[in-house]
Amino acid sequence: MRTLPQLIAVEEFFGPPARSRARLSPDGTKVAYFAPWRDRLNVFVRDLAGDWPETDAVDDPASRRVTSDDHRSIDAFFWTADSRYLLFTQDTDGDENAHLHRVDPTRPEEPAIDLTPIDGVRLLGTQFSSDRPGTVFVQLNARRPDLIDLYELDLDTARLTLLAENPGDVLGWQCTPQERILAFSMADDGDHLLSDWNDGAQRLITRFPGDDHIFGVLPCVPTPDGTGLWIGSSRGSDRTRLVRVDLDSGEQVGVDSHPVFDLDTPRPEADPRFPSALIVHPTTGKLLGARYLGDRQVIHALDPQFAEVLPRLAELSDGDPAHLSCDAGGQRWVVDFTHDRDPGVTWFYDHTTGAARRLFRPYPHLDPARLAPVSPVTVPARDGLNLPCHLTLPTGVEPRGLPTVLLLHGGPWYRDSWCYDPEVQLLANRGYAVLQVNFRGSTGYGKAHTQAAIGEFAGRIHDDVIDALDWAIAQGHTDPDRVAIYGCSYGGYAALVGAAFTPDRFAAAVSYTGMSDLPDLIRSVIPVVRRGIQNSYLRYMGDPDDPDQEADLLARSPISRVGDITAPMLLIHGANDVRVARRHSDRIVEALRARGAEVEYLLNETEGHWFINPDSNIELYRTLERFLARHLGGRATDPAAS
Repeated sequence: MRTLPQLIAVEEFFGPPARSRARLSPDGTKVAYFAPWRDRLNVFVRDLAGDWPETDAVDDPASRRVTSDDHRSIDAFFWTADSRYLLFTQDTDGDENAHLHRVDPTRPEEPAIDLTPIDGVRLLGTQFSSDRPGTVFVQLNARRPDLIDLYELDLDTARLTLLAENPGDVLGWQCTPQERILAFSMADDGDHLLSDWNDGAQRLITRFPGDDHIFGVLPCVPTPDGTGLWIGSSRGSDRTRLVRVDLDSGEQVGVDSHPVFDLDTPRPEADPRFPSALIVHPTTGKLLGARYLGDRQVIHALDPQFAEVLPRLAELSDGDPAHLSCDAGGQRWVVDFTHDRDPGVTWFYDHTTGAARRLFRPYPHLDPARLAPVSPVTVPARDGLNLPCHLTLPTGVEPRGLPTVLLLHGGPWYRDSWCYDPEVQLLANRGYAVLQVNFRGSTGYGKAHTQAAIGEFAGRIHDDVIDALDWAIAQGHTDPDRVAIYGCSYGGYAALVGAAFTPDRFAAAVSYTGMSDLPDLIRSVIPVVRRGIQNSYLRYMGDPDDPDQEADLLARSPISRVGDITAPMLLIHGANDVRVARRHSDRIVEALRARGAEVEYLLNETEGHWFINPDSNIELYRTLERFLARHLGGRATDPAAS
């Protein structure tokens, strides 16, 4: 008789890792990484040499903690090119006004220095110059909340020097290694304009179709000689490939492509958990490789030395190489891997000697054998569009007639992929089948797949979700009477749509920072990014300043059909969310409570659009597992849940 595996506590999935996200210093002697201190992720440094114990970093006498934030976990850091400093970004309780901070790894006792200590400022981009390691180019809205200016920041003195003042139409800046300043703006039709910036006198280099570049030109990396940009382009093709843009002529020349897969963008630019689509040498800026993503990742080596290194790295794990860092000579490497059932493993590889050794596993207590495999599947939508999905079935039980969670990603311009996801593994461990749907609008499957979502919010996008659910039922995996719909951000909106527009299909619904009022969402976009939503919100949803489109947007908003919701609901929100204001959840909760409907509300006063701190996530997922156990009959660690 088959039985479900032993319950794994929520804390084991969502507590802080022992170590994670290691980066080798450019001088090849030290490794920086995240580790917990006072239940918050901080930055630690350790000499590369010596044995690395599996114990937490705080118990490792060779490690040095260089940040001391006991309020909010840090989620991004990087070395300067000369290995002198570590820089990290940090916001305040999820307000996304990230500041840039500096620490000296040789003086761990000294406090971090805020290099952008301006109230309300938001760091919107950083760039290093290989020949000026003591400075960094930063994009800040310090002068006006709605305008991004370009500055040079001295890392020793924290002095900011204004290099380019935004006249009002620049959406972002780029500097070449030769300090040639480039400006990106937007035409009235949504096309992106790339121009030379000559003390404010702009010279148009080229334009990029807004239909092809929803969020701008991504990725966008200058060539080391300063004469071009490497970008992702789908011009004349359905697939995104790597091209080089000549900065004098504007001509695009193909550099690399995959016959089936897209360059893995724009997801890495939106989420630091995922490595960049382009692998670039940290000090020289040389292009080493490009990542493509389908059912699994494919890396193309674009540099002869990296072509020798890459096969040796791939031998270290049966997962996919994720974050990579190397020394200035390209001989010493630190790499971590993504895998569906393994939270990861980080290795060191020396190309000079061929020696390799494991440094650490972020969650050494989690045994991959106890976790569930993630299977890519393709489901046909009712109009013939192929929907790439991921199905995870709980181990130890017959995969038939299972309670099921439809887990829907954000965006909708995002995608799910084959990787370790603690949400998925928690749900599978509790006995649920988990179905993730890359519905139309998802990126990474060709621009036709993405553009099929235009005008289809609460329409064909939701049909895709229902079609995937019907497929799982037809396969015998899913009990149609025990289905929950759940997601974050756009996924939260999708859950509200499922509960309000097809109430007979779901036994429960969970919205995590989901939007309930589309006109309000669009009108509330923060000033600094408002000019950039023409190709996303306005093109895909509609313009609330047009009365007819506003009426259509309201008709596609769950707040307009909250009276149709019959399933029990759980809403989760960060009080400081600047992307989807908390009122989107408040109004749904108030309306449901007013008519006596069953609704729970978890509001976290110290978080924003995504919960960062471990205790916040532990509370979230304890609440989620209890809610699902009550309404779908799955397992929970709290015996009082069901």
